[in-house]
This record gives sequence, C-alpha cells and structure tokens, in this order.
Amino acid sequence: MKMQNKAKKPHVLIFPFPGQGHINPMLQFAKRLHSKGVKVTMVPTVFLSKSSFFDSSASDRCIISDGFDEGGFEQADTPDAYLSTFWNVGPKSLAALIKKLGHTAHPVDALVYDTMLPWALDVAKQFGISSAAFFTQSCAVNSVYYHVYKGHLQLPLRGSHVSLPAMPPLHVSELPSFVAIYGLYRAWFDVLVDQFSNIDEADWVFFNHFYELEPEVVDWMSKFWNVMTVGPTIPSIYLDKRLENDKDYGMNMFKPNVTACMSWLSGKPKDSVVYVSFGSVASLGIEQMEEIAWALKDRNGYFLWVVRETEKPKLPHNYVKETSHKGLVVTWCPQLEVLSHESVGCFLTHCGFNSTLEALSLGVPMLALPQWTDQCTNAKYIEDVWRIGIRARPDEKGIVRKETIIRCIMELLMEVGKKGEEIKKNSMKWKNLAKKAVDEGGKSDKNVDEFIAKLI
Repeated sequence: MKMQNKAKKPHVLIFPFPGQGHINPMLQFAKRLHSKGVKVTMVPTVFLSKSSFFDSSASDRCIISDGFDEGGFEQADTPDAYLSTFWNVGPKSLAALIKKLGHTAHPVDALVYDTMLPWALDVAKQFGISSAAFFTQSCAVNSVYYHVYKGHLQLPLRGSHVSLPAMPPLHVSELPSFVAIYGLYRAWFDVLVDQFSNIDEADWVFFNHFYELEPEVVDWMSKFWNVMTVGPTIPSIYLDKRLENDKDYGMNMFKPNVTACMSWLSGKPKDSVVYVSFGSVASLGIEQMEEIAWALKDRNGYFLWVVRETEKPKLPHNYVKETSHKGLVVTWCPQLEVLSHESVGCFLTHCGFNSTLEALSLGVPMLALPQWTDQCTNAKYIEDVWRIGIRARPDEKGIVRKETIIRCIMELLMEVGKKGEEIKKNSMKWKNLAKKAVDEGGKSDKNVDEFIAKLI
C-alpha cells in the first residue's frame, strides 16, 4: 500500500509494557507501519530509554515515567509495588506526552497500547484519539483470561478439564498457570485479567500472530471486537524480506555472543543440533537443570544451550568443560539467527509465545518444557493443534526426567519412529503460511493496510 504524497502522514504512538517479550513484537509492528509511510513513535519508559538494550532506528522516540526512572522493575521492592506505582504515575505521564505532541506539527492520531496497560486506552479517550489494543499472547490464552474476567470460568477450578468456545478441551495442567493455580502471583493475575476491563472501547484489537494459527478463536472474538491479526511480528529478513535491513528486533536485555554461537554452528551436520533456551525470565530448579544437563550429555549429540549468568550455578560441576566436544553453553545468543541455521534440528523451549512464534515461523520442531504463565497452553497448541512438536511430560514430582528428554529428542530428530517426519512436515507448512501472511497481499499485510487507511 502506497500513500499519496499530499496526504498527511498519520502519527501513531506505540506503547508497550516495559519487558522484552512485549517490546519486541510491538517494535516490529512499528517497523511495518513505518515502512508503509506512517510516522511512528515508540514510547519506552525513562529507564529503558537510557539503557543500552533499547535501540529503535525505525521511529522517533518519546518517553514516559513508570515511577522507577533509575532502575525500572528491578528498582521496585515487589511486583505489587511496581505495578501500583506505574498505574498511578503512568497515566499522567502519558497524558502529558500526548498533550505535548499535540502542540507540534505531528499531533497523535492513534495510540497502539499493550493490553497489560489498559489505562492507556482511557488516556487516549480523554484526547479523542483512536486506540488499538495490542495482545502479545495467543488468542487461546487471552480467551481463558477473558472468561475469567466475565465470570464464566469460576476460580478456583473444579474438575480436571475446561471447555471454552472455539478451543479444544483443556486439562487444568494446560491452562495458564495463574488460572490453574489460583492465587499464584496474584499481582500478575490481576493485570492479565484486567486487560479486558475497558477493551470494548478500543477501536481495534490486534494480535501478534496470523489468522490461520487460531481461526476459530479469532472468529469467535471478532463477534465482540474489531479483531485483526498483524503478525507474526518477527524481523522481515526471516519472513517476506520486504523491510530493508530488518535483521533483528533492536532490543536485547542481555548481550548475545553472536560470533561464538554462529561459528560453532557452522559446519555442523544439517538438523543435528539441539538448541536449548528458556528465555529471559524463566528460572528452572536445580533438579530440572540437572536432568536436562545429563540428557544432553548422555545422548552424546550436538547441543547449543543458553544458560543465563544467574542460572549457571545450577549446572553440574565442570559440566561446560566436560561437554565441550559436543556442546556449547552460552549466556545469551542471537536466537533468530540460531533457529534459522540449517544445523539446528529442534528447539528445547519453555514455550514463551515469542519463542514459539519464532520457531514456528522458521520451521523448527519444538520440544516443549513449559514452566509457567501462558506456556502450558502454548505447549498444548504446539503438540496437539499445530502438531509441530512434542511436550515432554513431567513425573509425579513435576520433573521431566532425562530419559524422557532423550526419547523426545530422538523422535524429533527422526532417529526413532515416524513421528518426527510428520512434525517436520507440519513445521514447514506453518513456516510457509507465516511468510504468506505478512507478504504483500497476505491476511496480516491487508489488516495493517486497512488500519492505516482508516487513520488517513
């Protein structure tokens, strides 16, 4: 879609929750808008704007305060303290920013806000500007939270299974952990459920994946809201390649060791490497870390394992040295580059939604070891709906044993049985559909064009 030269560029504020898993997809959406002639302003917090891991070359930047300008989330004593302060300070700061921009040559035409910050919609309404809610988790996961908000899903749960519209039956263990274990991390539970407190007033509701992934749930939600799928929101080089120099997200909370990772992968046989990462937040218990460690060692195959600096003490003594002939352990890596490398045969993952979308979009089969929040539901869809991976089942102590991990890896790498062949075939199908969705004329691409057309 090309804009007329005489038409005024619409100005869109993009306001993510200040976490890497939220900023990355919204920053990619900003790049898509920018490539289509829209003036885009990313709105990080003061702390993130000063940090080295936020770099948005695709848009102008303005900032707001979350009340913790020197240290962000880590400066707060508790999640409750951070959220309550942000909820008090944030609306005033955002309103001041929109008011300031109103006195420039580029007043704000629309606000795209992270649904975890519903008060941003209220601020947009104060100024009479258009608003779009942006979800960074799947439709299925958010449908669960919606039913809790509406009181259709009573907590604590009774029974072992839950049936919701447009979704497969879910065992309690396949629900988001904040719902399955009522009272767990109550502050975050309240934030996720309150996403729906005012969403009926939003002009658009965006999801960061593509229609074919969850058509039934998207259609069901579309009965209530103006739903648009606009993803997958990963750098263009890995999908349609239409955005020049869009090779990475532009934000890393940890510094990746690019050279070490890519040099090590080079020359490894095709589909031979098990890539292991549990994201930027998940923290495994020592016993689970040991089971993964022994599985990778005893299997005696190639592996690349991301172990954050804070998690390293959980590794068995002298593990890195003893496995260096077959494995590489790093504190962080360029995940998209790794997943797109031909030597990577499967991804042992916590099933965070960004990691799930990345692996799905790049055709990499997944071994699911979900930990908390939305990850168990994502694992359900990976195994039973999209059929692009296997969930490694824990024992009665909640630990996935090394024998289980080894067996699942062997299946995924097609060393035993036929299951791996079907999973690989499905993975390639979804890879092609992901690319088609964001390419010119694809469903997500058309949705972005429609959004822009409405603003003009």
